[in-house]
Amino acid sequence: MNQTDAKLPSFGGVLFVLLFLAVGMAISVLWLSIPVHVTLILTIVVAALVAMQYGYTWQEIQDAMLYGANLAMLPMLILMIIGVVIGTWVASGTIQTIIYYGLLILSPSYFLVAASIVVALASMSTGSSYTSGGTVGVAMMGIGAGLGVPAAMTAGAVISGAILGDKMSPLSDSTNLASAVGEADLFDHIKSMMYTTIPAFVIALIAYWLLGLFYVQGTADASQVELITSTLRESFVINPIMLIPPILVIVMAVKKVASLPTMIAASLVAALLALIFQGSTITEITNVMNYGYTGSTGVAEVDQILTRGGLQSMMWTVSLGFVGVGLGGILEKTKMLEVFLSKFSSLVANTGGLIATTVVSAIGLNLATASQYMAIIITGRMVIPEFKKKKLLPRVLSRTLEDAGTVFSPLVPWGLCGVFFTGALGVPTTQYFPFVFLALFVPIIAVIYGFSGYAIWYEGDFDDPTAYSAQENIKS
Repeated sequence: MNQTDAKLPSFGGVLFVLLFLAVGMAISVLWLSIPVHVTLILTIVVAALVAMQYGYTWQEIQDAMLYGANLAMLPMLILMIIGVVIGTWVASGTIQTIIYYGLLILSPSYFLVAASIVVALASMSTGSSYTSGGTVGVAMMGIGAGLGVPAAMTAGAVISGAILGDKMSPLSDSTNLASAVGEADLFDHIKSMMYTTIPAFVIALIAYWLLGLFYVQGTADASQVELITSTLRESFVINPIMLIPPILVIVMAVKKVASLPTMIAASLVAALLALIFQGSTITEITNVMNYGYTGSTGVAEVDQILTRGGLQSMMWTVSLGFVGVGLGGILEKTKMLEVFLSKFSSLVANTGGLIATTVVSAIGLNLATASQYMAIIITGRMVIPEFKKKKLLPRVLSRTLEDAGTVFSPLVPWGLCGVFFTGALGVPTTQYFPFVFLALFVPIIAVIYGFSGYAIWYEGDFDDPTAYSAQENIKS
């Protein structure tokens, strides 16, 4: 854009756009059931009209939308391929094999705990919450259904585990992005995140265990489990060989192969297994890749679990993602977000206020831009001068960006992560929201640390990373 320095929108104009977005989404989701795509498009129109009032041309606004779309291109391609992966993993019997063995060894009393831990390990290995959530997470949804665990609870446990692994993995794109924006060493950043993420995950596991205790009485129907396992055994070849695709994903992740080729390889291997072991034809496999797998065992409970996947099943999600980040691009490039955030400078007088402001800003930008990447980048860019002024170590900023920017993104119904998990797991964001305990606890812990001074490090604290002078917390 040219000469945009003189094109600062007024705070009132920016507030109008953001209120239109917030009120419109609330009405759409909670009241009138208006498609959120339409609400976002109307918000884009409002944002564009406001921007034009302050001198922006349509070409500049269009370029801003394309900027946002470019940020979303790779995640959206991965999302489409994961739709293909889910379909082929069902056709190959991979998902069925995981569900079968899972039903034999797991019980409702500890299923949610186990699901969260297993997905966390998968996510940490691959560095991708999308990969783990769209593969192992889908299998966990099937196991949970067999055990009689509500889908929203299973989805919450899956997403909590996916977030943990994504945050703590050096292979994660968001982890590398946050460390770069915060100007922190990658492994210092990861060590710093352990102080907020691990306690939150422990609390989440305790909560999932308590939920499991509640649902262990009368919910796990042995006859239902037997029906599902026997149907799977009779309808498909159930064999550890079918676990080759997820093992391949882990191996390629350890070898640091990019997510897109990893997912394509995992899908092709699964397609080959379907041809060899499940009796599928090439035509059937290609149709599954595009349209998804349709269960035909004759047992409604099993068919409901297995009917999923396919590239086309993700297109609703992909279209919503592109519309959301298109709006985010306008808000950023027309400096609406800069104007809005500048009004909160008085809240960063001390370290606690700075941390809290960073957390709230990152969450707000997730809601406004539909992208954790924008939330991390824009928030980091806006607050880094204050962190440097207070001589806080870079790892404190980078950690805080993830404690809000990364963890909250799956809770935004129109955000990239939210639409992904809804599409992959088949549970609306508004339903799984209360059960994604990790995402709910981490931002709270981050703010508590900011005001208490625990795990808040300044220049000179390298020798003792937990050292902290309470007097430094009130420095302005």
